Amino acid sequence: MASYATKVKNDIGRWVDSGLVDRATGDALIRDVEANERNGLNFGSILAMMAALLFAAAILILVAANWEAIPRPARVASLFAVIFVGYVGGALLKQRDHGGFAEGLWLIAAAAFGGSIALIGQMYHFSGDEAAAIVTWSIGTAIAAAALRSNALTVAAIGIADAWLVTKGFELFRRTEFPHFFIAFMAAYWALSFWTQSRAARHLIALSVILYAVLLGFHYESLEVGLVLALVSAALLAVAALAPVASERFAQLGGRLPLHALIGFLSGMGMVQLDQIDDGGFVIAAAVALAVIAAVIVFLGRESRGLRWIAYIGFAFELAIVYMVTVGSMLGTAGFFFAAAIILAGLAYAIIRIERRMKSQPAQGAA
Repeated sequence: MASYATKVKNDIGRWVDSGLVDRATGDALIRDVEANERNGLNFGSILAMMAALLFAAAILILVAANWEAIPRPARVASLFAVIFVGYVGGALLKQRDHGGFAEGLWLIAAAAFGGSIALIGQMYHFSGDEAAAIVTWSIGTAIAAAALRSNALTVAAIGIADAWLVTKGFELFRRTEFPHFFIAFMAAYWALSFWTQSRAARHLIALSVILYAVLLGFHYESLEVGLVLALVSAALLAVAALAPVASERFAQLGGRLPLHALIGFLSGMGMVQLDQIDDGGFVIAAAVALAVIAAVIVFLGRESRGLRWIAYIGFAFELAIVYMVTVGSMLGTAGFFFAAAIILAGLAYAIIRIERRMKSQPAQGAA
C-alpha cells in the first residue's frame, strides 16, 4: 500500500498533467511533501526500529552472559565492531532510501555504545557512577544524531537524558545532587531537533521539561516551583491563543503547543494545591485552575480534540480533589458516591454539549 506522501505526489503529477496547476507550483508542492515526509514514520519503519531494539538487547545480553569467557581484546573489538557496522551500514542504507532500516541500525549502534560504556568501564575498573555513564551515552548519541541527521537518534538521546534525570531525581542508586544541568541538555537538544527535523523530539523535550519541574518541586519548594511552572504554562497558552501562527513558527509542534502548555499548567497547579492543601490557598488555586481550563476549552479547544480531552480530565480531577478536601469529610460513603455520580453525570452532559457545539460551528460558518 502506497504511503500518504506517495499518493499526494501522484495526485500533484496528475494535476500538473491536466493543467490544474503549473509545473513550478507542482514542483514546489512536491518538495514540500518530501521535506515533511522525513518528519513522519510509517508502520514499516516503526517495526524496523522495534526489531533493531530487540536485536540490540539480544546482542548486549549475549555479550554480558559470556563476558568472562571472551578474551579482553576480543571484547573491545566486538563492541566497536557493532558500533561501526551499525553507523556505517545505516548510512549506506539511508543513501539507498531505506530510511527505516537505517534508523534501526543506528539505534543498534547507539545501544551498543551505551553497553560498551558500562562493560568496558567494568572491565578496566574505571572510576565513576552510573549517572555519569548515562550522560556520556546521551551525549554520544546526540553527536551521532547531529552527524547523521537522524530523527530516531535525536529521540533516543533525549530518552537517555530522561533516564539520567529519573536516576538522579529519584535517587535510584545513591543520594546525589539534583541534575540542574538537565535544562541545558534540553536546550541543546531542542536546537538539535531542528537540524534533524525531529518534531517527535520536541514533543518529548516539552514533556521532559515538565517532568524536570515536578521533580525539582519535590526536591525543594513545591509552591514556588509549581507557581513558576503554572505561570509560564499559562503564558504559553495565552501566546498560542493570541498569536497561533507565530507560536507555531517558533515551536513547530504541529499545533500542539497548547496541549503541552495545558499539561504543564495542570502539573504546576497540582503542586501548588498539594502544598496548600491545609490552607486557604487551596480553594483559590482550584478556582484559578478551573477558570483556566474553561478558557482553554472556549478559546483553544475547537482546534484540538486531544486538548479538549486533557482539559476534561483536568476539570474532572479538580472537581474530585476539591470535593475530597472540602466536602468529603462532611458526608458518609453513600453521600460521597451519590455526589460523585451527580458530578460525573453533569460533566458528561457538559462534554457532550461542548463536543456537539464544536462539530456544528464549522458547518454553520460555512453556511
